[in-house]
Amino acid sequence: MASAPEGTPERALALKALHESPEILRLVNVWDAVSARVVAGLPGTRAIATAGHSIAASFGYPDGGMPLETALAGARTVAEAVDLPVTADLDDGYDEPGETARRAIGFGIVGANMEDRLRPLPEAVERVRAVTRAAEQEGVAFQLNARTDAFLGAGRRPADESIADAVERGRAFLDAGAALVFVPGPTRREIIERVVEGIGRGRISVLGLPGALPAAEYEALGVARISYGPLPQRVALRALRDLATDLYGTGVVPEDTPSLN
Repeated sequence: MASAPEGTPERALALKALHESPEILRLVNVWDAVSARVVAGLPGTRAIATAGHSIAASFGYPDGGMPLETALAGARTVAEAVDLPVTADLDDGYDEPGETARRAIGFGIVGANMEDRLRPLPEAVERVRAVTRAAEQEGVAFQLNARTDAFLGAGRRPADESIADAVERGRAFLDAGAALVFVPGPTRREIIERVVEGIGRGRISVLGLPGALPAAEYEALGVARISYGPLPQRVALRALRDLATDLYGTGVVPEDTPSLN
């Protein structure tokens, strides 16, 4: 067994309760210790989620292309920076998803996103089972947010086919022990309604993209969780770019700049 930090099982149960609450869980994704502390310090924050895309970008890797050790080190940095439940983006779980989850649990991570990358369904399901088995062996109610790329990897196929694929995969992942099914991509109300109808109320999570519905509307549709992936980092980088552009002109640092670091 991994020697997880004290309080890890309790934080896992706290995240589980947030997933099962009628109120949608809003997660503002972070990528390092200082972004985690800033978000954790807000009154509305109940848990912390890492953004794999953002951690990868911080180290010069493309999304989905960072090595396992970089992904784990990034997640660990965040987990050690805050006292809240932390769920980590672990890409596709790498070569041994069960061992990847076990190592993450060992430094206090209590949940994870894991992509199916549209692997054949039996293989994708077995990878979900590997994570849930590892968590059971560690005695932690690990909250696996099993992601299906039924929409992001759909290409030009009709929406009906992607919906059917997402529902089939989502149900299979839940049967294999996943806590939620992450269905990034769709933003249209009618598609979300059909996915929720097929998988179940309170069983899916979505990605808050530009143009998506407000979180309260997703909650009314039966969505359990919304996260924002790389968008928080993009907003932060835009602020940096705009400040630098201004400073290269005639600007000065604004007097109301807070000391957040």
